[in-house]
Amino acid sequence: MKIAVTSRGTDLDAAVDPRFGRAAYILIIDSDTRAFEVLDNQENVDAFQGAGIQAAVMISDKGADVLLTGYCGPKAFETLQAAGIKVVNDAVGTVDAVVRDFKDGKFSIAQSANVEGHW
Repeated sequence: MKIAVTSRGTDLDAAVDPRFGRAAYILIIDSDTRAFEVLDNQENVDAFQGAGIQAAVMISDKGADVLLTGYCGPKAFETLQAAGIKVVNDAVGTVDAVVRDFKDGKFSIAQSANVEGHW
């Protein structure tokens, strides 16, 4: 399974970035091998609009099955749902810790966005 996690840094010890569309980085982690790829999300950080949709397309193109993040807006959530990517909101801690917690069943899959757009 490929797990996308919003991140403030480029390694597994980095803090989760609470913003999805405007996260500094998104790490795509293989849940079995723990190998990961870093996606630089800089072009979306300062986007006027559409940051969440563009980030959703980016992680979909990388084959992500689930997204772990703090907050996900309605348009990004719809785009992720359409791509078949499950969303987990309210993830806090390091990238490594939230991936472990997800694998241990400590998170539930979100049924809707948890913030308004342009957060």
